[in-house]
Amino acid sequence: MEKRIAECTRKTKETDITMTLCLDGSGNNQIDTGIPFFDHMLDGFARHGLFDLSVKVKGDLAVDCHHTVEDTGIVLGQAIAEALGEKTGIRRYGYFILPMDETLALCAADLSGRPYFKYDAEFTVPRIGGLDTEMIRDFFYAVSYSASMNLHLKILDGGNNHHMAEALFKAFGKALDMASSEEPRIKDVWSTKGTL
Repeated sequence: MEKRIAECTRKTKETDITMTLCLDGSGNNQIDTGIPFFDHMLDGFARHGLFDLSVKVKGDLAVDCHHTVEDTGIVLGQAIAEALGEKTGIRRYGYFILPMDETLALCAADLSGRPYFKYDAEFTVPRIGGLDTEMIRDFFYAVSYSASMNLHLKILDGGNNHHMAEALFKAFGKALDMASSEEPRIKDVWSTKGTL
């Protein structure tokens, strides 16, 4: 299988984003969103999903972090969809339960071509570093709809807000790695419809 790579850009009055994603990487990444904690989260996603990821974002952070985070989610979803192509021979479903000290996070994904998003994570602080915690939900919502994936994220047990956020991003990376990986017994797409 050739390496699945996508290059995507998005330029609006609010953000200017350039992204390259390789689904068949080793976790190498260069990330600069202007929000160090968000960079840390995307690093965890890429490193633990074994995705090579390059992200450069210029956003209107003088306003707040909303446009930067949401638009990065949109572009990541587009990159995932583009890199997957026709989704021939992939496992399609992926899931992971990730422990991080006192925190336990669940992520389940279906690369079905039908967007749906469920999220159950309650943070006890309004922001971590420069990232508003309410934007974590909006980021994953944007990814799921832009990639046309069914995505479920849930904090099963929490405590430290940093750990909760990091566990969600890492669990997503692990689940997406599983879902996008090759299933050698499947030569077409894994669907009774014949398409994903």
